[in-house]
Amino acid sequence: MRKFLGLLAISIILILAACGGGSSEASGNNDSESETVTIGYFPNLNHAPAMVAKQKEMYKDHLGENVNIEYQTFPDGATFMKALAAGEIEGGLVGPGPAMNSFISGVEAQIIGASSTGGTVIVSRDGSGIKSWEDVEGKTFISPRVGCTHNVQFETYMKERGITSERTGGSMKHVTGEPARYQSMFENGDVDVATAPEPWASVMEAEVDANVVIPTSEISFGKTLPAAVMVTSDDMVENNSEQVQKLVDAHKEAVQYINDNPDEAIDITIDGIAEITDQQLEKSVMENAWERTNFTYEVNADVIQEFGNSSHDLQFLKEKPDFEGFVNKTFIQ
Repeated sequence: MRKFLGLLAISIILILAACGGGSSEASGNNDSESETVTIGYFPNLNHAPAMVAKQKEMYKDHLGENVNIEYQTFPDGATFMKALAAGEIEGGLVGPGPAMNSFISGVEAQIIGASSTGGTVIVSRDGSGIKSWEDVEGKTFISPRVGCTHNVQFETYMKERGITSERTGGSMKHVTGEPARYQSMFENGDVDVATAPEPWASVMEAEVDANVVIPTSEISFGKTLPAAVMVTSDDMVENNSEQVQKLVDAHKEAVQYINDNPDEAIDITIDGIAEITDQQLEKSVMENAWERTNFTYEVNADVIQEFGNSSHDLQFLKEKPDFEGFVNKTFIQ
């Protein structure tokens, strides 16, 4: 049944027009005889391993000279997962929320590692009057997408304290937008609260005096949930497991490099984000964001299930999810 749903999802994706906001770039051997592997990621801090692996040519080193490496960046996780389902990318980094939602919808994908934990911060607009979670009732908050990782973290935290969104009969108004544009939305007074992945929370603290309402250490799943996971398709695992292993080995090398060389990794990440967003971040801002993030490739299947249960409780999912077969730790061991 899941295979049928996966094929159906791919068919729909191929019919619909592609979402904008992304970009692609190639590196490696341009010989027409060579194979191409496309890796997806976002311009967020928790995707730093992809930027480091790209800059240091780690994917190329592990996959070999006869493989062309291409990179595709995405504005949000839903668009990323559509590309994976359609076979436009072989794998990459995405938030666990979109990965779970796609898996449940029938897309044949697997989590094969993590990228980082932490890095989600809830900030309020200066002048909004919001200093703590009690002040958020009736206000407007923004997340990258409905039901995305940061959205679920925030709404889980708020529901535990008796405040819910209009979507479920509560008072909080919800809009969506790309994190790189949060600052301008704060400046224009369009939103009151942002569920901000780093480094964008630190950017808004520095540039528009945003207030930290819920820190990374307190937000739901902030210490345990991967802020980004490495995913690939069932087809890749079943038919090209050697290549999947090489991708994971490059990713593990990048994570280790980040932990061993944080100062250089910060510089690489600043340049990588600027390349995609045309925003050159101050190093002090990135250093602040870095302190809220823990880079690791280890992933806990139980935490993924707990997060999925919370998504169901918040009515993002119609049925309680079963993630059997979703987390594959074979390649990171």
